Amino acid sequence: MLLLVDVGNTMLKWALAENAEAALGQWQERGAAAHKDIEHLRDVLRGRNISRAIVSNVAGKAIRERLQHLLRAVQAKPFELEWFASVEALGGIRNSYRNPAQLGCDRFAAMVGAHALFPKENLIVTCCGTATTVDAVSADGLFIGGMILPGLGLMASSLARSTAHLPQVAQHSLSFNPFASSTNDAITSGCIAAQIGGIEHAVGLHAKRSGQVLCVLSGGAAKAIAPHLSVSHQIVDNLVLIGLHAVAMTPSS
Repeated sequence: MLLLVDVGNTMLKWALAENAEAALGQWQERGAAAHKDIEHLRDVLRGRNISRAIVSNVAGKAIRERLQHLLRAVQAKPFELEWFASVEALGGIRNSYRNPAQLGCDRFAAMVGAHALFPKENLIVTCCGTATTVDAVSADGLFIGGMILPGLGLMASSLARSTAHLPQVAQHSLSFNPFASSTNDAITSGCIAAQIGGIEHAVGLHAKRSGQVLCVLSGGAAKAIAPHLSVSHQIVDNLVLIGLHAVAMTPSS
């Protein structure tokens, strides 16, 4: 079996496919856990007969070491363990970063996934997590460049931490009212408006350069942001995992 793992800043997501040739994103099983619950993955994976694992990790060295130890111990038969990294070209994406290796591997994987799902389309690939990343990809797979914003929840919590009289806003209660009549609503509406502005600005710039653009959104806050976008968009869950799956299907990988 093929194991795909996306280790983000706060959560770990995983999926199991029968093999690399399985239909893109069509997995036998998938799940998610907070970093503190990573040991749960050991129980989930026992007896799965894994032949290959591809892991995207942006959570640092300590979590990598924990995960590597866990995966090595999950079955007696060794399997190929690949730590996904950003390179100059892979999975249909050409990386234009000045130093390609410095591009976050999750961003690279998300672009690979979006390009695989929407080939020959100009894309803005937006991942709405702890940070919001907004990346431009041309129809022929060139990563043009991107931007990083504080994520929706991070924006709201930073206001609460830095301003004595503003309340902490729960992420699950985020709602948008452009002219809010309470402080909570004003905070959430301002944060959502900032996210919308960054995304739509990127779409507009990309469209001036390239023509029609599709915005692909993923991540925990995508469903809170997407309804308020005035640009063409699609929500795709687990875009990083889809990108890792697409890489597994690439002969040169």
